[in-house]
Amino acid sequence: MKCPYCGYEDTQVKDSRPTEDNTAIRRRRFCAGCGGRFTTFERIQLRELSVVKRTGRKVPFDRDKLMRSVQVSLRKRPVEDEKVERMVSGIVRQLESAGDAEVPAEHIGNLVMVGLKGLDEIAYIRFASVYKNFREAKDFSDMLTEMSSARPEDDDLSE
Repeated sequence: MKCPYCGYEDTQVKDSRPTEDNTAIRRRRFCAGCGGRFTTFERIQLRELSVVKRTGRKVPFDRDKLMRSVQVSLRKRPVEDEKVERMVSGIVRQLESAGDAEVPAEHIGNLVMVGLKGLDEIAYIRFASVYKNFREAKDFSDMLTEMSSARPEDDDLSE
């Protein structure tokens, strides 16, 4: 594995262990060239996926891009990294096991929204504002109204 800091080609694995959800192997590595330490992950890939954009254009599926978009939504939110990793891994597993090599971007967005709604409502609203292309404050208000009407009534708790 090539060192991301200096480009040295011969790095050493110092520690290997499965991730919490057993979907990947986490490897801590050490570079003999510069002394840098970094982590790599080894994952199973069932099939090559393509994302079909709204324009009809097809691009290769990129798990890292999915993770980055989720992390942007969760920025400065109190959500554990393991939960985020588990959510993203679950989405990827769903996509890979669905049987279709081409997945509409809209389907991926809907899976992310479902996952974020269960993790953090603020992140859910942040993601939805970009994904659903909110144009004005009323769009946020409508979403909040929809979310509060979908919640079970809290009246039974006051008794």
